[in-house]
Amino acid sequence: MARFLGDNRGMALILTILIISLIVALTLQFNTSMWSNLHAAVNLRDGIKLSCIARSGFNGALAVLHEDASSGSVDTLREDWAQAKMFSESSASLFDEGLFLVEIADLSGRIQLSKLVDKDGNYDNTQKSIFIRFLSSPEFGLDPEEVEDIVDAIKDWIDKDSETTRFGAENAYYQTLEKPYPCKNAPIEFLEELLFVRGITKDLFYGSGEKPGIFQYLSPHGNGKININTADLLVLRSLSDDIDQERAEDIVAYRENEDNDLSDFKWYKNVPGMADVSIPDNLLTTSSTYFEITSEGFKGTMSKKIKGVVERKEKSLQILSWKAM
Repeated sequence: MARFLGDNRGMALILTILIISLIVALTLQFNTSMWSNLHAAVNLRDGIKLSCIARSGFNGALAVLHEDASSGSVDTLREDWAQAKMFSESSASLFDEGLFLVEIADLSGRIQLSKLVDKDGNYDNTQKSIFIRFLSSPEFGLDPEEVEDIVDAIKDWIDKDSETTRFGAENAYYQTLEKPYPCKNAPIEFLEELLFVRGITKDLFYGSGEKPGIFQYLSPHGNGKININTADLLVLRSLSDDIDQERAEDIVAYRENEDNDLSDFKWYKNVPGMADVSIPDNLLTTSSTYFEITSEGFKGTMSKKIKGVVERKEKSLQILSWKAM
């Protein structure tokens, strides 16, 4: 009898241990699930806050551009919109937690791909010359044949027909790739489309090592006129065969001097050594229409970025594209 009772006590002890182990396991699982849900809720909350902070910066940039339109039609890098990072420095005072960093880029100071081809599907020779000079810059390391091939391929990507331009590429090429896709045969809407064009590699587009990427000097938007007041050195060098690095740097130095008037695009002739240099009048402007706004919200170690392209006509602003990253 005692032996029987002893065996039952052993079974009871084992059952008790199993039940306690199950309770502990369930408690730990519940605790893990609870903390996981709590972290998810916190991340969601912080994500919403970050989005609001980034949107605040974007809307602030819109206000700066609108205010700038009221002050005149001439756009330079001396204006408030070009110093957007400076008003970002005080953004921390606007929020209990977090801040934003805003940058406004003038797309009118870049080479405008959409104007490479005219309405009849032919080259605009002025724009073509600029683009060839640009791609021929030693910074990109392309030989003349590669430059010609890329320019022809971009034309074929943009023009409406399916006829291959010299060394370009149409459907006959793209459909034979391992992962085929059609040639767009329409204007470029987003610069990233260039990655589908034959000859344009990620290294060329984004840059690699000390080589810059071509994307930061190009724009799919514009009327074909480049704002000489805001164009980068590489773009300035592309405006004429007669503008080398030294002259381009002199142009930048001249426009940085606040005593110099930049309202007439022909001011470049006042730069030492530029009097005899001619740039087609229909190529230059001193006012800008298209801008790219990048606003990044920060909270602790987390961040969220918003990027958008804005068209400004007189005093009205229209958002053409919007992307959250």
